[in-house]
Amino acid sequence: MKYFALLLTLFFINFNQKTDKLTGRYNYLIEDDNAYILKDKITFKDSVFIFDNKFMPKGKISYGNVILLDNFINTDLIISISKDQIEKDTIPFFMHDKKSSSANYLDEVVGKGKLVRIK
Repeated sequence: MKYFALLLTLFFINFNQKTDKLTGRYNYLIEDDNAYILKDKITFKDSVFIFDNKFMPKGKISYGNVILLDNFINTDLIISISKDQIEKDTIPFFMHDKKSSSANYLDEVVGKGKLVRIK
């Protein structure tokens, strides 16, 4: 009987766990003069993302306290997303330039935008 209770507990723990990864398709919007402009659509799978534009390379996703999208449109551009935002349908993000003059390029924001989930 105790094995049945243990098995039942493990079963419910697995279904109640949240995913900490970006998945699905999103519209990629950039803020320009307080208006958002649709640039492209992005599909997230595991630790890579792919633009709908076939000429763009696959990008890498690094998971940590802040989620980083690397190898974006411009190879010097990196996108940061707060980890607590990934469960929402609209995810704000910040753009950073790897060739920034500051010591840590993640401290300097060069742009921002939103990812809006496509249902």
